[in-house]
Amino acid sequence: MSDNPLISLPPAAEEDLVRRLQARDESAMTLFYDRYSAALYGVIYRIVKAEDEAEDVLQEALVKIWNAFASYDPTKGRLFTWVLNICRNLSIDKIRSRQHRVGSKTTGIDDSLTAQRQAAPTAFRPEHIGLQEITQKLIPEQRQIIDMLYFEGFTQSEVAEELNIPLGTVKTRARTAIKVLSKLIR
Repeated sequence: MSDNPLISLPPAAEEDLVRRLQARDESAMTLFYDRYSAALYGVIYRIVKAEDEAEDVLQEALVKIWNAFASYDPTKGRLFTWVLNICRNLSIDKIRSRQHRVGSKTTGIDDSLTAQRQAAPTAFRPEHIGLQEITQKLIPEQRQIIDMLYFEGFTQSEVAEELNIPLGTVKTRARTAIKVLSKLIR
């Protein structure tokens, strides 16, 4: 469990929040937003690298979470992990969308350089949910692949191109890393 009270809840409090959200309690959604939005925004911003787009993705994610909450299964993982995956997937969808690609290609060179030099918000720290410690146990080649695929939103093809290695190598390293992580998490 995390040491940061802003992200993790004690199991009983999380169970109560989940129960209230499943019952469509709007005040529970307010509590959820207060508890998790800063961390989720940090993850989203780290992927999309633009404040306005990160805010849009967060809004879209919150609506999706509210509408899809009946599909959350607490036996399969923590609430934060489930919503983190929703935000991550929506962020990746955003950067892969045609609108984002066209917009980023037409950004002025000065704006592009400024965006690249901005520090990511510190609201989300992977070590709060143990990801950083777990991925540190991977060999460097596997960790690099997982970081690019999971945290930076690259496709496997983009990773292969960026690292100048064959696509099959990327797939093999990713598959092997996921197997190792699966064993470490259990």
